[in-house]
Amino acid sequence: MGEPLLRVEEVTLTFGALNALQGVSFSVNEGEIFAIIGPNGAGKTSMLNVINGVYHPQQGRIFFEGKERTRLRPHQVAALGIARTFQNVGLFKGMTVLDNLMVGRNLYMRTNFLLQGLYWGWGQKEEVKNREKVEWVIDFLEIQHIRRVPVGALPYGLQKRVELGRALVAEPKLLLLDEPMAGMNLEEKEDMSRFILDANEELGYTIVLIEHDMGVVMDISDRIVVLDYGRKIAEGSPEEIRSNPAVIRAYLGTE
Repeated sequence: MGEPLLRVEEVTLTFGALNALQGVSFSVNEGEIFAIIGPNGAGKTSMLNVINGVYHPQQGRIFFEGKERTRLRPHQVAALGIARTFQNVGLFKGMTVLDNLMVGRNLYMRTNFLLQGLYWGWGQKEEVKNREKVEWVIDFLEIQHIRRVPVGALPYGLQKRVELGRALVAEPKLLLLDEPMAGMNLEEKEDMSRFILDANEELGYTIVLIEHDMGVVMDISDRIVVLDYGRKIAEGSPEEIRSNPAVIRAYLGTE
C-alpha cells in the first residue's frame, strides 16, 4: 500500500494543565472510512480540530497527501480538499437549504463579489456550473422537497443531512464528520449511515468519522482508533476493537 492520505504523527495538544491529546499517531488510507471513538472527553473533536487547522499542536505533525500541513489555517486546509461537519450544526438558519449548499461551493468561486451579484458574464456561467453540483447533491441526499425551506425551520435530523450536503458539494478528498448522527432517531441514523456509505463507495470520498453509536461505527467503518484521556489505547478493524480489553475497560470500567 502506498502513502496514506492522512498521517498524524505523535500529536500532543494542551490547554494549560489539560492534556487534550498526548502523543497520538495514526494514518488514514485513501478510500476508507476511519472512525475515531472514545468516551466523553477523550480528545476526539480536538483531534479533528487539529487536522483541519482550528488548533495547532504543541508537538507532533500532520501530513496530508505526503506533505506536512501542521501549521495551516482552516481556510488553507479547506483549499487542500478537507471538508468538515460539526458536532453542533453550523448552518445559516435564516437561509434556505439551497443557499446553504451554495456556500459550500465558495472555494470554487473565482469571480469577484460584484460580478456574482450582477449575475452577468463569467459570474453567471460560474454560478450555473456550481449550481449544477449543488442540485446533484440535493438529489443524492434526497432533499428535493426542502430545497427552498429555511434551514431553521427544519427538524434537527434534516439539518444534519443538509450540513453533510454542504461538505459534499465541496468535493473533498477527505471528509471529516463530527458526530453526524447525534440527536437522531433510529430511522434518521439508518438514512445517514446509507448516505455516508454511498459517499464513500459511489463518490470515492475518504471519511474520518467521530460517532458515539457503537453499532453504527462497527457496521460502517473499515478501521477504528480509540482514544481515552487524550491517549491512543487501540487501533484496528471493528472485530479487533470489539474484543480489545483496553477498549472494554475504557467504556465499561471492567473486562
